[in-house]
Amino acid sequence: FGFQLGQYQKDFGLGINLTSPYFAGDRIAIRVRGNMMFNEHLSEKTITWTPYSNLSIGVVSVAGEIGNFMRLYGEGGFLMLFPNSDFSSESIEMGGYGLFGFEFFFYPKGNYFIEIGGVGTGATADKVLTNPIYSNGLLINAGFRFQL
Repeated sequence: FGFQLGQYQKDFGLGINLTSPYFAGDRIAIRVRGNMMFNEHLSEKTITWTPYSNLSIGVVSVAGEIGNFMRLYGEGGFLMLFPNSDFSSESIEMGGYGLFGFEFFFYPKGNYFIEIGGVGTGATADKVLTNPIYSNGLLINAGFRFQL
């Protein structure tokens, strides 16, 4: 399991992740993530950060390893957003994501990671002036994973 700091488009977030044991010759795993995100928007003439959450499930595929200290991987899957009623009239938004990542093994039972990719949900903040999109576009995560 692990934790991450991330950014989905312009929304900052923090969350946890759980990865299954690797299978298929240590090349494939299933990963579940949950994040608390913060949407920055104008609310009654004031800029505010309104929390919302997301949940994702995806397949991780190892692309290669460099020595015993770095692993390269790709990941893709489904994403569910749970918008805040302060900025959206929707209760759930669905979408997908894809990313590539690097894990750095500095500890026997843990690693640092950094990921970059894209997310697409079609979500709009329809209760905010100009109906801006959110959780669409660039996706960046960085964090630490522990092996149990």
